[in-house]
Amino acid sequence: MTIFPVILSGGSGTRLWPLSREKYPKQFIRNLCPIPDDNGKSLLGDTLTRLHGEPGYQPPTLLCNNDHRFLVTDELARAGIEARAILLEPVARNTAPAITLAALSAVQSDPDAVLVVMPCDHVIADKKGFRDGVRKASAIAAQNKLVLFGIKPQSPHTGYGYIRRGDALTATQQPAYRVDGFFEKPDAEVAATYLADGRYFWNSGIFVLHGQTFLEEVKRLRPEIYDACQPALMNGAEDLDFLRVDAESFARNPAISVDYAIMEKTDRAAMVPLDVGWNDVGSWPALRQLGSPDADGNVTNGEESGSALMVDSRNTYVHTDGTLVATLGVEDLVIVNTDDALLVAASDRAQDVGKLAQQIKESGRLEYSDHKRHHRPWGTFDILNQGPGFKVKRISVNPGSRLSLQMHRRRSEHWVVVSGTAKVSRGDVTELIEENQSTYISVREWHRLENPGDEVLEIIEVQIGAYLEEDDIERAGDDYNRSTGDG
Repeated sequence: MTIFPVILSGGSGTRLWPLSREKYPKQFIRNLCPIPDDNGKSLLGDTLTRLHGEPGYQPPTLLCNNDHRFLVTDELARAGIEARAILLEPVARNTAPAITLAALSAVQSDPDAVLVVMPCDHVIADKKGFRDGVRKASAIAAQNKLVLFGIKPQSPHTGYGYIRRGDALTATQQPAYRVDGFFEKPDAEVAATYLADGRYFWNSGIFVLHGQTFLEEVKRLRPEIYDACQPALMNGAEDLDFLRVDAESFARNPAISVDYAIMEKTDRAAMVPLDVGWNDVGSWPALRQLGSPDADGNVTNGEESGSALMVDSRNTYVHTDGTLVATLGVEDLVIVNTDDALLVAASDRAQDVGKLAQQIKESGRLEYSDHKRHHRPWGTFDILNQGPGFKVKRISVNPGSRLSLQMHRRRSEHWVVVSGTAKVSRGDVTELIEENQSTYISVREWHRLENPGDEVLEIIEVQIGAYLEEDDIERAGDDYNRSTGDG
């Protein structure tokens, strides 16, 4: 039996807006929350290392969308891990099609593969306990079972789905139970009855699946998913480190979770209790639980958590990335401050931030999808200022990286090197631009920016023109195989 870790990294984490956004969601954010034994990691980075190096385990298989593909490879590089496969989903279709793709990929390598399916955005405090739990669940899954982990509830939580434990499975050496039912997120009164009953567990969303058994159940219960995923994988195209699954085939999938599609209907489901300090980091109240409260129950977090001053305030969570947040005489609030948006919410309404984010999306505001800092495979850029006919950026290029050979039809650009040395190609001319030197790129002039040094290159770019959006880029050569308008 070979175990295949599978990491799902396709979500946008809208319940953690404004910090988590469509183009840079929560799984990639550093210092989002304290991670046991390794503060400073992203949630995805922590997930990548959770099972890495264990005997009998394959390297991870990841599923993500096109916009996040270079963020994923950056996290792999930081962790020093080479993925077994990175499958790009052309459209979002929820977890049932995603896991079906992963299972098809795994059984191609090993017909007896066991998959450990993990969301990319959970915190596990007891990593050794988790690895032990996976080993036990894998032995059960190898008996043609579909195992999910149930978390013993510590409170009458209304933000999680629940599983009711059935009879014990007598044919297993480890504690495991038949699943007696799945239950949606309850109200507070119902959640209290679940806690008192003792048979109800939080649905962790972490699965240990016998690959062939799972695919058999997909074919039996939702054959349209199998019929869409099988050609989507077989007709996929390799692109650098990624496999782009066939878009036309994959789009035929329904958008449905694996719980609804398979787990609630199969007779092969089993539940294994897990007590490892699990938190799904799905909302601001969940992040508050991971923090260290002061004597008044207040929690602060962020890149500069000392930038919060709280006077006569109680049970309030503040996340700020630098700007001072001062509170006076407030209670039971969630306050999240970023460089372009501020959220103030009652603690008991913070589970509904996703609904607010959806309204922001429908209004067409860019704060739903983008931060002022934009991530690219070569580095980052920050929008410092913009107005009619101009935009000012700070561009940071990683050592040894370069932007595409490109041209703009509707804008010119002025570059000033702030630190490092820039290798600049303009038409037929290539030159080195040192700190405190500048150059000018005219409209329709082919150009390229490269960092030949071993430190980050910082430049200030001033764009002038009638149209200054990112889709005014025509590429003639790119190290990352990006098309026009593709970040």
